[in-house]
Amino acid sequence: MSMKTTKKMRALLERMARIARMERGKLCRMGDRPHYNHQTWQDGRNVVRYVPAGEMGFLQEAIDGYEQFKTLAEQYATEVIKQTQRERQQLFPKQAKPKKCSQPHNSTEQQNEKIDS
Repeated sequence: MSMKTTKKMRALLERMARIARMERGKLCRMGDRPHYNHQTWQDGRNVVRYVPAGEMGFLQEAIDGYEQFKTLAEQYATEVIKQTQRERQQLFPKQAKPKKCSQPHNSTEQQNEKIDS
């Protein structure tokens, strides 16, 4: 059975596709210096690059694009998960729970009584 793509899912994918620039990491101002640090994690290590002030706007836009992409991707995943759960409920409806017996079957209390005897 294939997944039905909803209007909301299509809209999220379209918004993700419209993001023109992306970059991971964050920018940090270097005190009174004329440049910024661009910090990212690569292969489990913090990698730092110096970025001239003139490039800061371009890079910040790309970082914001990546953050927006992650948010939209999380929303898309939530929609797919909801749909998967609905589909699962339809394919495998819950069965009535068996009624509890008045007598316990080999309960811990019964086992302890046998040990104490």
